[in-house]
Amino acid sequence: MLKLNIQNETSRLRAVVLGTAQSNGTIPAIKDCYDPKSIEHVKAGTYPLEEDMIQEMEEVAAIFKKYDVIVYRPELINNCNQIFSRDIAFVIEDKIIKSNILPNREEEVEAIQYLWNQVDPENRIILPDECHAEGGDVILWEDYIFIGTYSGEDYPDLITARTNLDAVIAIQELFPEKTVKAFELRKSNTNAKENALHLDCCFQPIGNDKAIIHKNGFLIESEYEWLVDFFGKENIFEITKDEMYEMNSNVFSISEDVIISEKSFTRLNTWLRNNGFTVEEVSYNEIGKQEGLLRCSTLPLIRD
Repeated sequence: MLKLNIQNETSRLRAVVLGTAQSNGTIPAIKDCYDPKSIEHVKAGTYPLEEDMIQEMEEVAAIFKKYDVIVYRPELINNCNQIFSRDIAFVIEDKIIKSNILPNREEEVEAIQYLWNQVDPENRIILPDECHAEGGDVILWEDYIFIGTYSGEDYPDLITARTNLDAVIAIQELFPEKTVKAFELRKSNTNAKENALHLDCCFQPIGNDKAIIHKNGFLIESEYEWLVDFFGKENIFEITKDEMYEMNSNVFSISEDVIISEKSFTRLNTWLRNNGFTVEEVSYNEIGKQEGLLRCSTLPLIRD
């Protein structure tokens, strides 16, 4: 049996699902893209190539190996984008929760069924059909569960709106001893710089008491200010609109003091090192063209 344990975003990682870029399929048609950044790159002829993305993901796999992290990969589905394992499920405490993902991505979930089957049946959670949730919107921080959501009336029209209030309520009911705090995110189907696809695209806690944040990703200023107060202004790295677009908040913590980051994030990586973090730099720019980065492509299963 697989004994899951995730209490926060930064405790020492022991086991993770890393997505795969193999057999990623052809360049999608615009109508088949899930986000505005992918559409930009399809139109510009700069959509990432499979061999480049495979190479980028292998760099991350090598860092996990260096830190003795057990790495699981999804079973391979031919011609399917399986990079973003964070979307398909997420772990809270000792429970794995299956995402009610965009319907045409259901087979991605089946590719980790072999792991699901290793978890004690009472710790496998399938949310009711009306609850939509993706792991990128769920951030654990000890007694808190932070959840990105969108409650506008145009929710059904926004392919970028991934987690709804029904899911927020369901997660609160599953974990009554936790404080669940929802944040309304800015959504756009057409402008990647005005779109926070998930909460981890505009916010992520790091270390023991710090966070990376982008103000404009939050629709309601007071919710953004609550986070700034919670972590303390001196502990926050504010990213610009361009840095959010490049996914600067979507780094990934191996432990409280080791972070995997994109090598081009020079301002962030300098700040991290100045604050005592070890930064493991990788090339992940091609994967970033699909509006997802390091946290999006990893699904942590066990942390200390």
